Amino acid sequence: MSASEKDTLHILAIFHYVIAGLIALVACIPLIHFTIGLTLTAGAITSEEPVLGVMGAAFSLIAGIIILIGWGLAVFVFLSGRNLDRQTRYQFCMVGAGVLCIFMPLGTILGVFTLVTLQDDPVKELFNRNEDTEQAVSSELPMDSRPADEY
Repeated sequence: MSASEKDTLHILAIFHYVIAGLIALVACIPLIHFTIGLTLTAGAITSEEPVLGVMGAAFSLIAGIIILIGWGLAVFVFLSGRNLDRQTRYQFCMVGAGVLCIFMPLGTILGVFTLVTLQDDPVKELFNRNEDTEQAVSSELPMDSRPADEY
């Protein structure tokens, strides 16, 4: 295995970070709708128009759900990039690359390149070696010094 696989994974991780930032930014667009919905709801409370309040609450609820889903996907793609950079959690990276294919056209291109790269045998060996090393190190550490996600 050469250093080119590590370099490729590092570049893919950087692109994952960039796409995660773009996804988070696009997920902020419904903040406008969320604000309008809250304004309608607050205005209906003062003017006592229940139809306007229900419409504003529904507007805010739908926009809030879209925002949370977008931010959640952005965090997922970011974590996938971090795991690519560390060469750990192979299956997580595979799923992250698959999820990226949803976001056309840049996410699709990055997702396909990531899937193709992760299918190479030297890359699989690198992930296996790093996961074995991580498990060996974490089993030797006392419980107090392990990270919280390994309990």
